[in-house]
Amino acid sequence: MWFGSDANLDRLAVTGVTICLDQATIHPSDCFRNLGVLLDSSLSMHQHIAKIASTYFFHLCRLRKLRRVLDLESQTQLVCAFILTRIDYCNAVLANLPDTALAPLQRVLHAAARFVATIGLRDHITPTLILLHWLPVRQRITYKLCTMMHSVFYGQAPSYISEIVTPVTHLPGRARLRSAKNGDYNIPRVLSGFGQRSFLVSGPDAWNSLPRQLRGIAVASTFKRHLKSELFFQAYGVSTIASTVADP
Repeated sequence: MWFGSDANLDRLAVTGVTICLDQATIHPSDCFRNLGVLLDSSLSMHQHIAKIASTYFFHLCRLRKLRRVLDLESQTQLVCAFILTRIDYCNAVLANLPDTALAPLQRVLHAAARFVATIGLRDHITPTLILLHWLPVRQRITYKLCTMMHSVFYGQAPSYISEIVTPVTHLPGRARLRSAKNGDYNIPRVLSGFGQRSFLVSGPDAWNSLPRQLRGIAVASTFKRHLKSELFFQAYGVSTIASTVADP
């Protein structure tokens, strides 16, 4: 599989190129699945988002058939189990995508909220999302990035993640800067959109944007609770403390 921008991929003559391994012939592909994530050659994530959106709407249709025999709490738990957890699965790979790319997932979130609250398509959805304490899709991605960076900062992340990012204190000549004292991580300069979406950039960018007192919370569960409150305020302009930590 070849990865690159659409312009660069058009320059490649990969038609008919195959790899022979023993008695197997491997043909080039435009998309493949890795740990449940569909990666396309241009890394636009359109196929992955379209696939999971269609799957979520299928589950919503199945849940609607059970609405008459379920109370509100049961409906909310089922939506969290079948819809929200899958929206959050590996969503860090969607970092810094444009709103147009994330729109299908946001529509799924709105449809799930309308199902739980039993409201129509013409009703305004924001009050319902606030009542349910659900973060928008973009803030859910930021939540994942910040929790990963929290594990890196406090030495709880595996080496293959912690070695990707660099604290400002480890950079020559920058150890005495205010950013180093604040626990910031270096955000390298990148020239492509692919670079902006990498964890090397998106992780430190999300972490550095958090208030200093929030980053100073060492206990993971407490950090997640206050992180959701911070992102909730950024999204809706109101403050809240999540009743649960596992589901943002």
